[in-house]
Amino acid sequence: MDIWGEIKSTFKRGSIVTRLIYANLAVFLFVRLVYIIFFLFKSDPGLIEWLALPSDIGLLIYRPWTLVTYMFLHYDFIHILFNLLWLYWFGKMFLMYFDEKKLLGLYVLGGLAGGILYIAAYNLFPAFSDIAPHGMLLGASASIIAIVVATAVYAPNFRVNLLLISSIFGPIKIVWIAAFSVLIYVLGITGSNAGGNIAHLGGAAWGFLYMMQLKKGKDFTAGFNNFLYELGKRFKFKTKKRMRVTHRGNSAQRMTDWEYNKKKRAQKESINEILDKIAKSGYDSLTKREKEILFKMGNRKGKPN
Repeated sequence: MDIWGEIKSTFKRGSIVTRLIYANLAVFLFVRLVYIIFFLFKSDPGLIEWLALPSDIGLLIYRPWTLVTYMFLHYDFIHILFNLLWLYWFGKMFLMYFDEKKLLGLYVLGGLAGGILYIAAYNLFPAFSDIAPHGMLLGASASIIAIVVATAVYAPNFRVNLLLISSIFGPIKIVWIAAFSVLIYVLGITGSNAGGNIAHLGGAAWGFLYMMQLKKGKDFTAGFNNFLYELGKRFKFKTKKRMRVTHRGNSAQRMTDWEYNKKKRAQKESINEILDKIAKSGYDSLTKREKEILFKMGNRKGKPN
């Protein structure tokens, strides 16, 4: 299989986290290559201006797509590197508890919330009156911090290891990571990246609100999530109709689809109980049997479909 074939295969088989990472990388590489070509001819393609979110409402009216494109747009390598690392780490944590539809909806709506707060702040507060006419916002940070905060609200005691910090203080609860991030964004409003920090706060606020309501059984993004996935299906290539199959165990006995699905549901409930226990009391609180179940399920998920 060639490199392009492997990329397409990974994209199709990967989780929504993998697909979001690929989407951000694709836009980044495309934009940088375009600017390299135009640089050689001493010209400016103006591509950033057409994809970044303007703070000028009058300009936004003519570029409404920027409310979505900005959250996939990066130009600096360090910017996209740290954003994608956060997306990978916290996206994987989120998927330990929730499905891919919720993560995609949270990413997009978190980005929209960040963009809307950015536009509102730049047009309402006198402090930004001088830069509002030519301000631009780009990057996935608002979308990603929505995922970070939502995960922290649901599993505040989940601990992660951070380079250098954990070597001194041990594993850090993700609720403290989210809280520290929000504090930095608040303090950064008076800095050179005021618009970015305001957008981050919008994403964080949406992540908090979303998860608080989801814990009460209210999924505000259910309709939007279904719309996104139905839209995505229209762009998929047609595949051959799947054959109905039966599932074999180690014995010669066959399981029907209903029996197989019942078994998988029971396994999923078991792993969810273990993950909840980890979130509340840490990995060391698990029994030997629970650790074995977690290890086996992890190996199965790592296998290609």
